Amino acid sequence: EILDGERKYAIYLPPDYETSQRSYPVLYLLHGGGDDQTGWIQFGEVLHITDKAILEGKATPMVIIMPDANTGRRGYFNGPKGDWNYEDFFFEEFMPHVESTYRIKAEKRYRAVAGLSMGGGGSFVYALHRPDLFSSACPLSASTGPLTLQDTEAYIKRRGGEDATQAELEAYFKKYSTLELIRDMPEEQKDQVRWYIDCGDDDFLFEGNALAHIEMRKRDIPHEYRVRQGGHTWSYWRESLPEVLYFVSQAFHQY
Repeated sequence: EILDGERKYAIYLPPDYETSQRSYPVLYLLHGGGDDQTGWIQFGEVLHITDKAILEGKATPMVIIMPDANTGRRGYFNGPKGDWNYEDFFFEEFMPHVESTYRIKAEKRYRAVAGLSMGGGGSFVYALHRPDLFSSACPLSASTGPLTLQDTEAYIKRRGGEDATQAELEAYFKKYSTLELIRDMPEEQKDQVRWYIDCGDDDFLFEGNALAHIEMRKRDIPHEYRVRQGGHTWSYWRESLPEVLYFVSQAFHQY
C-alpha cells in the first residue's frame, strides 16, 4: 500500500528448507542501480555460491531475500518530498510480509543486510537507521550518498527531486549521507552492528567507502574493511559473496 502498487522479490531457500521444520536466519541482499530482484540471481550466481558455501560448512543455512528497488522509482530510500517512501515500505510492509510467509527467525541476531553499489548504500543506511534490526551489515562497492551538503542538490536531482527546498535538502543529507550518519552515531550504537565493508581498488566509488572507513576508525566503531583488486563489476561481487555469507554466519551461529 505504501508504494501503491505490486512489488516483486526473489528468494533463495536453503537446500533443506522443504525437508526440515526449522526456522532460518535471513539475509536481505540488495541489488544495484539498473538491476532488479533478479540481478543477484542472474549475474551474482547467488544460488550456486550459497549452496556451495553451505555444503562446505562455510555458511550456515539461511534464507536470502532480494527485493526489487527498480520499479516506479529507483532506490531504497524515502523521497525528499515524501511522495515515494521506499524505506518505509521496506520496514513496515516488506519485512513483516516475508518474515511471516517463510520460516524466518524474526530476531535481530538472525537478520543481516548486504548489497552492492546502490544496494550497498541501502545496506549502510538501513543498518545505521535501524541497528536494532540487523546483527551484521555488508555494504559492497557502496554508493554512500552525498558526501557534502553541497553535493546533495545534484544527488537529489538525479532522483527526481528537482524542486526540493533548502530545508528538504538539509533533511535528506542528514538522513541519507552515510558519512553524516556515521559522524552522528550515538556512543551506545557503536558496537550494535557487525560491519563488513568491501570496495575494489579500481572502483569509481572508492572515495565514499574509504571515507566511511576513516570516519569509523576515528570514532572507534568496530568494522572490517577490505580492498581487493578490481572495479565495479559482477566478477568482483561474485568473489565478495562467499565472504559476506561467512561473515553474517558468524553472528547467526552460537559460540
